[in-house]
Amino acid sequence: MNILVIAPHPDDEVLGCGGTLLRHRRSGDRIHLVFITAMRQELGFTAERIRARADEIERVRSRLDAAVHCLDYPAATLTDADAVTMIPTLSALFRSVAPETVYLPNRSDAHSDHGVCFDAAYACTKVFRCPSIRNILMYETVSETDFSPALAENVFLPNYFVDISEVVEEKLELMRTYASELAEHPFPRSIVALRAIGRLRGCAAGVEYAEAFQLLKHIR
Repeated sequence: MNILVIAPHPDDEVLGCGGTLLRHRRSGDRIHLVFITAMRQELGFTAERIRARADEIERVRSRLDAAVHCLDYPAATLTDADAVTMIPTLSALFRSVAPETVYLPNRSDAHSDHGVCFDAAYACTKVFRCPSIRNILMYETVSETDFSPALAENVFLPNYFVDISEVVEEKLELMRTYASELAEHPFPRSIVALRAIGRLRGCAAGVEYAEAFQLLKHIR
């Protein structure tokens, strides 16, 4: 099975569905990670930090045995105008990969990059554009999904759960690869927080640890 993950920034894929991806790897599925944005020196990132991020991506890629696709849009600058080039680029990638399952960022996340990425990617999932797709799911990103404005239209409604009890420690170790994105509790992107949300979602699913998704489409 071909799996395609849209990640606005490197680390979103591990935060939101790292355990699920580890299960896909164990099942022999082919994982494709699509990183929409990248660090650039003109945005204030040092050459050393950019090289370190490239190393982090490679280590995650290796651990997941994944294919990586980098679109290289400048991080934290996305607007709806970027859809003009992003949609055809993603559409070509969707056709090439022919995914059966697609994981997307939550459309109402606090970070504006996430919403732009969701809209562009979701436009590529129409059945006449990518008929291979059977499942479309939104993942939650701690520090983004939970920090969106408390409005009804922004609510993340988990209705699909994946038991990650057997791989939770491996997920946390994978997240430690992105060391610069982590900080000590009560920072939302902490190992304590990731373990806590895993337990919380596990309670809803009747397992020790789980990742939660909002299922947008399932074709059987």
